[in-house]
Amino acid sequence: MTDTPLLNVEHLSLARNGHRILNDVNLVVHPGQVHALLGLNGSGKSSLAYALMGCAGYKPDSGRIVFRDQDITSLSIHQRARLGLTLAWQEPARFEGLPIGKYIALGMPEFNRDQALAALEAVALPPRTYAVRPVNETLSGGERKRVELAAVYAMRPQLAILDEPDSGIDALSLDDVGTLIRRMAEAGSAVLLITHRDEMVGVADSASIMCLGTIIFSGEPATAQGYYRGRCAPHMASLGIQPWNKSLPEVRAALESDAGQAPRGPAGEGQA
Repeated sequence: MTDTPLLNVEHLSLARNGHRILNDVNLVVHPGQVHALLGLNGSGKSSLAYALMGCAGYKPDSGRIVFRDQDITSLSIHQRARLGLTLAWQEPARFEGLPIGKYIALGMPEFNRDQALAALEAVALPPRTYAVRPVNETLSGGERKRVELAAVYAMRPQLAILDEPDSGIDALSLDDVGTLIRRMAEAGSAVLLITHRDEMVGVADSASIMCLGTIIFSGEPATAQGYYRGRCAPHMASLGIQPWNKSLPEVRAALESDAGQAPRGPAGEGQA
């Protein structure tokens, strides 16, 4: 890992429909690194992914996004893709009727049959069966997610943003997802792994915690995982999904109950 960041998000803020959903977000991802972004449902993780990718309606109100030493804040989604960013959506794209092998080939700079088949093998889908199988309603949610991950793997992007790659995947298959993520990093892609499942953090080189639209910690994965399990998850159980109404006494009491235990890291400090 080099000292020069591949991705540097600086003081990024974003409001939609009058609601602040990202607030002064700072994030650094290095080349060849798997960086886990851990947070409860509703904390702003997917919104950050859409802002990084340049999706419509997610243009920041302030701050900037620097990728490979270039300010890309005003670039289109297509321009960012050409620079080497890609996003695996939480809900995989649907290309009904297209053979899976051809779908995987869509994002490859140059079609390489062996590389496309290897991508299927990497997500534990037998190529002989799945390369010719159409993308249609016969695929389960987990199979669709694996196909999407295979397509990203085949692209060999500079930065792969994986939005909840573990959703729709049964617990026995999480190891397959983790193995694929490590293989992507070993092949030269940096990975921003977005998840609410702390057990996925073990595959990461570094980790951040997002809470209420901001990043409150960046540092060692084990530290992030321990804090998330000990504090964030219990708050989810008692308060429900974010965003929480901080004007309510019970919410304030929960957030202030162990304020002295908030983690500290290069991204700042706070409470989940």
